[in-house]
Amino acid sequence: MTDDRLTALGAELREVHRRLRRALALARTALDEGDEFEDASRDLLLYCRGFCSALTGHHRSEDRELFPLIVRARPDLRPVIAALTQDHNMIDHLIGGLEKAVAAGITPEEAHRHLDGIEAVMETHFRYEESKLLSVLDGIEGEFDTTRLLGPLA
Repeated sequence: MTDDRLTALGAELREVHRRLRRALALARTALDEGDEFEDASRDLLLYCRGFCSALTGHHRSEDRELFPLIVRARPDLRPVIAALTQDHNMIDHLIGGLEKAVAAGITPEEAHRHLDGIEAVMETHFRYEESKLLSVLDGIEGEFDTTRLLGPLA
């Protein structure tokens, strides 16, 4: 493996985060552009499922593959990994709330509140994760399957 590939693992994490931000923006656009809320609700459900699946898949891959790799390389980062895992649990809870609310039928305003909550935690999580892990990822040697480490958007 080359040094360029090592550096690319950190860049790949950043790219996955960019794609997840875009998926959230698409869910918001689907909600805002619906002619009637029924159409917007169906679109939100479609985009939410895509966004929610991608975000959940990313976090599960990190929990299962990436975080143990990091802890093996840098045991001193256990508290960071614990905080990131706690964020994943909070985001899962928020996504579950959105999915239930959309399935039950909610107003556009309620949908935006749910998305606002997910976005707030997600953005804080991404910034923290990038600040703590990008340089670590760039220094871990080996060949990796980025989809296994970072989820379906890698």
